[in-house]
Amino acid sequence: MLHTTHRWVVCLLLSSLSLHGNAAPSQSSMTVAGLEQPAQIRVDRWGVAHIYARTDNDAFFVQGFNVARDRLFQLDLLRRKGLGHLADAFGPAYVEQDRASRLFLYRGDMHAEWASYGPDAQRDVSRFVAGINAYIAWLEAHPQALPYEFRTFGYRPQTWSPEDVLRIRTTGLSRNVKSEVARAKVACKAALRVDAIRLKLQPAWTTKVPEGLDPCVPDGVLKVYELATQSPRLSPDTHPRSAIADIAALRPEEEAAAEGSNNWVIAPHKSATGHAVLADDPHRAYTVPSLRYFVHLNSPGLDIIGAGEPTAPGIAIGHNRTSAFGLTIFNIDQEDLYVYRLNPADHTSYWYQGHWEPMRTQHESIAVRDAASVPVELQFTRHGPVIYVDADKHMAYAIRSVWSQPGSAPYLGSLRYLRSASFEQFKDALAHWGAPSVNQVYADVHGTIGWATAGMTPRRERSDGLLPVPGDGRYEWNGFWNSDVLPSSKNPASGFITTSNEMNLPAGDPSLARKIGFEWANDARHARITQVLARLPKVTLQDSQQLQNDQVSLLAQRLVALLQPLHAQDPATNAALALLRPWNGEVGATSAAAALEEVWFSSYLGAAYKALVLRPAEAATFGMPDAAVLMDALEHPGAAFGPTPTARRDQLLLESLRSAYQSLVDRQGPDPAQWQWGKLHTNTVTHAMSAALGSERARLDVGPFAKGGSPYTPNQSSYDPKDFRQTIGPSARLIIDLGDWDNSRAVNYPGQSGDPASPHYRDLAPLWLHGKYFPLLYTRAAVDAATEQVFDLVPATPR
Repeated sequence: MLHTTHRWVVCLLLSSLSLHGNAAPSQSSMTVAGLEQPAQIRVDRWGVAHIYARTDNDAFFVQGFNVARDRLFQLDLLRRKGLGHLADAFGPAYVEQDRASRLFLYRGDMHAEWASYGPDAQRDVSRFVAGINAYIAWLEAHPQALPYEFRTFGYRPQTWSPEDVLRIRTTGLSRNVKSEVARAKVACKAALRVDAIRLKLQPAWTTKVPEGLDPCVPDGVLKVYELATQSPRLSPDTHPRSAIADIAALRPEEEAAAEGSNNWVIAPHKSATGHAVLADDPHRAYTVPSLRYFVHLNSPGLDIIGAGEPTAPGIAIGHNRTSAFGLTIFNIDQEDLYVYRLNPADHTSYWYQGHWEPMRTQHESIAVRDAASVPVELQFTRHGPVIYVDADKHMAYAIRSVWSQPGSAPYLGSLRYLRSASFEQFKDALAHWGAPSVNQVYADVHGTIGWATAGMTPRRERSDGLLPVPGDGRYEWNGFWNSDVLPSSKNPASGFITTSNEMNLPAGDPSLARKIGFEWANDARHARITQVLARLPKVTLQDSQQLQNDQVSLLAQRLVALLQPLHAQDPATNAALALLRPWNGEVGATSAAAALEEVWFSSYLGAAYKALVLRPAEAATFGMPDAAVLMDALEHPGAAFGPTPTARRDQLLLESLRSAYQSLVDRQGPDPAQWQWGKLHTNTVTHAMSAALGSERARLDVGPFAKGGSPYTPNQSSYDPKDFRQTIGPSARLIIDLGDWDNSRAVNYPGQSGDPASPHYRDLAPLWLHGKYFPLLYTRAAVDAATEQVFDLVPATPR
């Protein structure tokens, strides 16, 4: 009888063979300069490249060559964006964004930087970059293979240097400078007590305006920061050769806070397979191609498979021969905004510890397509790049971030744990991790499971990191906490560990007193995942798959509970109550109740609460209240609701619900039976260039798809309440079976390839949309059986 752990893989392979036929894989040979020994790339039916090399050096080289083969436009765009070279390809409208990006490049000691990632990091990165450049060189002899975007826009990819991988920091997801500014604006126009409604601090904390700070920061203080950290887009109705920037509106802090991820790990005694299982699904903004790329590297000293940043060697999530690992964000506060008093007679110097200290000035030239180069001036204080100068008030603003420290290239710290064979080795590797700060879950073939947190953690002696601080020397970081102060656990009695960006510092943990961070994600996702895992006596891989796609909102269930005893006089509100009372809180795409609850909660309920408890000027200082704060207030109505708190609370619920019901009538008609959440809530992945190409847009974009989920479901689906379009959620997912590597599964939305003509550009979208996966094959026999394309790479000069 076929072993049950193989049934799923065999069925998928047989299904794939029936769809694709039983034809032998296509085979081609490529002569590649820089390759040391012959190597092979085997691309499976889901677009995953399995790389077989005779040396570790060649494994990283071929990884670079292969990702350039699949995603050269994405690689080049990310590099240009990160280094500040967009204007060279797209014209003068990008000069401002290029200048912003250059402000945030790593400019420190490169020897210390390389050393941060391990003794082999410089070699591995150099070989990876050499592989990218080898493919670019190969294109010189094969111009017909140049990707569509370069041919359409009439420019060519730039070659890389190894330092490029390290210097780009703006994809690091560090935080919390945007929240500092949001809080300062509340303090300026209202009071810090009002900010307690905007965002719940955990652990409970009362902040105060630092001595010497004017909290009234300029409205545009973060424009340069936003330009540096957002993706470039081209505007519609513009000829490619003169394309201009279409800088998206700056993301509100509420949307930034919605970014999150889930991971969990199951111990052997809790697992239906008898072996550990690890699940991970990072949540990010959606792009095409995906932000992450799945790859398999096999060489004498390396056998890793999983997903990582396409611009970096190795993988960040996945497994090697003995261990599996997956991450979510752990919300260490890694940024501060510093405010300076400038010398009125010389705005290039600022007051610091009793004297005027000169800024460091860097003069650079930005190459511009079809125009003269533009000279730019970059200014830096001792804390970091100057992002805003208020000449009239003689003030300047700069950001201090862990970005400026050696070892903070995003996710590159994973190079140290690729070969980890035990939890202790894994934790030792994480001791050097810089950014972004992460929850890592771990499992190995020996049955160990664990959780470790990692990230560079500033020591703030005189501030709490919640507001900007004067840059006069009173609020310096006193270095960084040692990594061993961060929490971790191993083999808990519960048999599982899960994280979802929630405040997960254990009670009594010293980190609570060290003020490592106060701003965490809502606990709803974590609570739901814990609820499901705790009640299962044995967890199957199918359970993990269903849980990653779970759309039950515990927050919605709490709202429905508040409505159960209520009655209304008008027919519309009674109809709304009748729709929501029996609902189980599953935010499905076809659910009418979900449509009503999501519109109500995101657009009406919070606004009504703000109008009740705040004066208009106070309410205008921020958007929606924090969900946890709002739910606490509704479930435990207090003096803010007036002399009869419960009655006034109930009135607020009914009045705001009636408004939401009318909104759905206006949007989807008077019959609730025809309402669907997915008619409002959709997902479309937009190519960076599609808006500028008019008729080509349908070829480049993926979607729209009707979507379920909410910001508070495990299958996270954050959205903009203005149009309910999904903005953030899981694209790369994996579930790893430590007892049978080939039984592992993954999905990468919308596909592995960046080539719109490739069958793997959007082929994984239906799987992702319906909660399905492809097998993440690892053994050579399984890979060979699923191979559809083979590239034999031959050294140009055999050794």
